[in-house]
Amino acid sequence: MSVEPRENRTTAGVLLMTLAVVFFTGIDTSAKWLSLVGLPIIQIVFVRYFGHWIYSMIIYLPQEGTAAFRSNAPKKQFFRSVLLFISTIFNFMALKYLPITLTTSIAFAQPILITILAIPILGEKVGIRRIMAVSVGFGGVLVVIQPWSAEFHPAIFFSLLTLLCASLYFLMTRMLAGVDSNATNQIWSAGLASIVLAPFAMSVWVWPETGLQWVIFVGIGAFGCLGHISATTAHRWADASILAPMIYSQIFFAAFVGVLVFDTAPTIWTLSGGIIIIASGLYIWHRERYLARQSKEAS
Repeated sequence: MSVEPRENRTTAGVLLMTLAVVFFTGIDTSAKWLSLVGLPIIQIVFVRYFGHWIYSMIIYLPQEGTAAFRSNAPKKQFFRSVLLFISTIFNFMALKYLPITLTTSIAFAQPILITILAIPILGEKVGIRRIMAVSVGFGGVLVVIQPWSAEFHPAIFFSLLTLLCASLYFLMTRMLAGVDSNATNQIWSAGLASIVLAPFAMSVWVWPETGLQWVIFVGIGAFGCLGHISATTAHRWADASILAPMIYSQIFFAAFVGVLVFDTAPTIWTLSGGIIIIASGLYIWHRERYLARQSKEAS
């Protein structure tokens, strides 16, 4: 199976990664909107992945053929795919009850949790500075979710489970880097979720009733497919260390959507905690770039 070479197109890579974040915001916005108009969560998750699967096969099968279905590490690919669709279920359940800016801010803790989980799972070593940054980031998460507040909503736990599953998913993606192609990753993750969720979705199926509902119903899968393809292509055009901070731009897109679509502005707690989490994540990103540069110079 052919693998496209890396290219030095940093500016284009940054812009494409920002576009990917827009698509990811589109997934969350569509899911929340569809749940509010009465579609069952499990059906929304199924439609998101089934659409992603169909679009992926349309894009990749003419290029790769049936080789796109073959994985060199099927057990790991299976586990990675399960983690992704479980995290999506929890995320969509959280979005039904929580503002999109709140779930987005919690999701920003992914680099922090990945740093912690990489120690036992990948055997990575983490110094005291990164541990301190992780602790500060955890403090930011507490500011966002406010467990001490009377307004604390139990759906926060869905968002925290999303964070855990998504972080494990990205660790599995790191494990499979260079093992399976992007076509295989896309088709497996979207296809497995579609097959597993289909009977559950069909048992509670509700057809869209308006033209707008149909557009969003069909569009959520396109957002998923285009978002993941954009992110993957961006990483082929620019270094991951350069692209990593772009994910934090989602807080601005989420805040805009929250006001425009759902008439909910972010609270001072969400913004404050988000800033703390972002600062912690940016420090970890900067530290990893510095250590990588030092290692390269030493060799």
